[in-house]
This record gives sequence, structure tokens and C-alpha cells, in this order.
Amino acid sequence: MTDLQTPVIGHGRWDFTPLPTGGPCWPGGKRLAVYVALGLEDYRFGQGETEDLLPGVPPPDLVNASWRDYGNRVGAYRLIDRLQSLGISPAILLNTALYDSAPELLSVARKAGAEIIGHGISNSDSLAGLDAEHESRYLRAVAERIEREEGTPPLGWSSPWLTQTADTPELLVNNGYRYVLDLRLDDRPVRLNTRRGELLAMPYALELNDSSSIVGRGVSASEFADMIIDEFSELLLAAQEQPLVMSIVVHSFISGAPFRLRQLTRALEYITSRSSDVWLTQPRHIYAALGATR
Repeated sequence: MTDLQTPVIGHGRWDFTPLPTGGPCWPGGKRLAVYVALGLEDYRFGQGETEDLLPGVPPPDLVNASWRDYGNRVGAYRLIDRLQSLGISPAILLNTALYDSAPELLSVARKAGAEIIGHGISNSDSLAGLDAEHESRYLRAVAERIEREEGTPPLGWSSPWLTQTADTPELLVNNGYRYVLDLRLDDRPVRLNTRRGELLAMPYALELNDSSSIVGRGVSASEFADMIIDEFSELLLAAQEQPLVMSIVVHSFISGAPFRLRQLTRALEYITSRSSDVWLTQPRHIYAALGATR
């Protein structure tokens, strides 16, 4: 029989911390940090995991392939340009296969001052079911390719399909990653419990995410923009009590569509109109700021 006085032991990856007040401000005295994560993804045609606009198209599925490729041919360029015009340098969630399939796109991202975050080799991949040795090789291959192309290894990781194994946090630390963008357990960065060293869970939007909300739940472009504005307004208010982080996650083939880009721009213009109160930043700078205040 279960002892009702004994707490149930869960995953143990993070500790419970009550909602605090106070704490040091972000640089410039700002209370709310906002970053935009832009997914640039590559899919192996007809293999592995896939994201489809129209499910059930029989192979060869050129319909959904064309929808996804629109992101790397058109949508990504317009999104990066729009973000730049608003003073936002994105965090790129990068499938490293794009270094081979769309190198010109990476040149544009580089010029925009993007932070490159590891997001697997292909978005047809998943960490689910990998043994520790195979997973470690995979994580290392992504980091080594980014270092070779960008000159520095990535600090951050975001799993394809947000999948992990029981070993992922330790393996991320072993392979040089310092924070992960897979989780939304708080509006503050949270240190995860690992057996290997420090790994930070950077607040990552599971719903202010065009994949889960627009494709997964059928939210309209205007509704998605309203969600961003409402989240921002509430977090800006809450940040008067403690410094917080807000994230927005978009993908080149979803929010890069013209009618969605128009609505996303409306939301981002609302945020940037309050730039005196907000730190428009990237995860790497949030990480550095936390290191400076410990």
C-alpha cells in the first residue's frame, strides 16, 4: 500500500521553487527579456519524421514537400529581413543539413547577427529511442558542424520534435551545450539537475509556437498574433515583480507565409513599441547575463 505521507518521486530533472519576487534586472535595467526563435529546417524527402499541412497525401508527396521548401526558398528570407527591420536578431534553430542544401540562407542569417542553436541534422530525425552512444555521437556531430561553419560551437540545443531520452541532459553537457530550448516550466531560466554539470532550461514557448498552435491546433494567424500580444502584456506586468523571459517560436514555412507574416509583424511591432521596457535579445546573452550576476 502506498504511504500517503511519502511524496511521489518524479523525473527529478528540476526542483520546485516557489514564485519569488525581486532579483537583479537584465542589462540596461530592463525587466523583461524577449527572444524570437526561428526554425530553419531540412527534411529528407519521403523518410523519417515530417510536418505536413495536408495530412494523408500519398507518396511521392510533393505537395507537403513544396510547402516546407517554401520556407527555405522564400519565407526565411522575409522573416529575417522583417526581424532585422524591427531591431530583432533571431535565435536560429538550425538543422545542420541546411549548410549543404541552402548555404546562401545561412549567409543571410549570419549577416543578421543570428545566434545558431543546434536543432539536429535533419528534422526528419528524432532522439527518441537512441542509445546513449548513438545519441552522443549525434549531438557531437551537430556541434562540430556548427563550429566548423560558424567558428564557435553552439551554446544552445533544441531537439527535433522536442524529443529527449533519459540520457539527453547529461549528453548535452558532455558535448558542450549549456542550455536547452525544449521546456516551458517557468518564465525564468531554470537550472536542471544533471550528473555531469550545469544545464539551463531556457524558457521556450510551447504555445507561442506556430507549429504547435497554427498547424497543430488550427489557430489562425490573427489569433496567434493576439496570443503573442496578450502574453507580452501579462509578462511585462509580472516582470515588475521579478525579471522574466518571453520567447516566441516561429518556422520559416509557417510564419514565412505572407498572410501570417503580416499578422506576426503586427504583434512584433506592438512589442518593439515598448522597447524602453524590454530587452530584445538572444538566449546566449541571457545565459551570459545570468553568469555575470551569480
